[in-house]
Amino acid sequence: MPTTTLDDRAHAVTHAERAVLRGIGRGLNDAEIAAALATSDTAVAHSIGRLIAKLGLRDRAAAIVYAFDHGIVTPGPKPASPGSFRISALGPLRAWHDAKPLDLGPVRQQALLAALVLRPDRTVSQRELLESVWGLDAPVGNVVPVYIYRLRQSLRRGDDRSDSMIVRDRSGYRFRSEGIRVDTAQLDDLAAEAETAHRAGDVESAISALSRALGLFDGEPLAGLPGPFAELERLRLTERRLSLSLRKAEWQLRLGRHAEAIGEISASATAHPYSEPTAALLMHALAAGGHRAEALAVYTRLRARLAEDLGVEPGARLRHLHGAVLRGEDRP
Repeated sequence: MPTTTLDDRAHAVTHAERAVLRGIGRGLNDAEIAAALATSDTAVAHSIGRLIAKLGLRDRAAAIVYAFDHGIVTPGPKPASPGSFRISALGPLRAWHDAKPLDLGPVRQQALLAALVLRPDRTVSQRELLESVWGLDAPVGNVVPVYIYRLRQSLRRGDDRSDSMIVRDRSGYRFRSEGIRVDTAQLDDLAAEAETAHRAGDVESAISALSRALGLFDGEPLAGLPGPFAELERLRLTERRLSLSLRKAEWQLRLGRHAEAIGEISASATAHPYSEPTAALLMHALAAGGHRAEALAVYTRLRARLAEDLGVEPGARLRHLHGAVLRGEDRP
């Protein structure tokens, strides 16, 4: 049976894990690595634990040696920071260098940037970008290189014009996410942090993490951006927001915080008037909080809306819940 060497395991290290190793090799602590990679301290700590186990290392000191031995970090002075960048897609697409807003150009140019930012560290071909932004109406000419050129000028990391967060290779263009704070990545990290806390039995911390995750949204994701990619991402992120909101409400109900849960779910129900899972959770929260008549009213309104607008009846789960509330069961 073949044995696995350290060099073999090195090939399994992902791009994100190499970035963590680079931070370790530079002598950064978890908080400094988290700030550089625009993620949470918890996510960094978990990554370090996985790396040490994956590479068969003893401890953090061994990870530092590994980073130097494998060329992930080279000896020399620590480079000066060119300043922090932040990109927001959980609302209108915006970017800042330190506290200064950046001009991202016309909406098609912004949509092209979104098609790169939301596929971080992945090379996207010029054809893919055309289809992502223009769909079947893709123009003829060099519009993609022109837009990329403008974006690279706006998104330079330092004084060096070549040091942009958008790079080109033989296959297309790639957004380099290292050191860039992107709110969609923060959303993923906070959602993972919430699930970790929940599995550990710390429901309060889980709710807190989801509150911070939901607080990243600033209206409709990628608001106003054209193109098939932006439309699909807008739908995906909107559904993610609803899913996280309902998850948070479920945990609030588990702690008996019915009033908070009702407020959370009511907002989601207003934004998603045809969502049966949202209506079901709202009915459950109202009934559990002693508001049986209001819970029944939620069902009546949704049933009428579905019948009038879509020509369908509520699903089996919602009908069952309605019957349970009618019977006054303690746990509908």
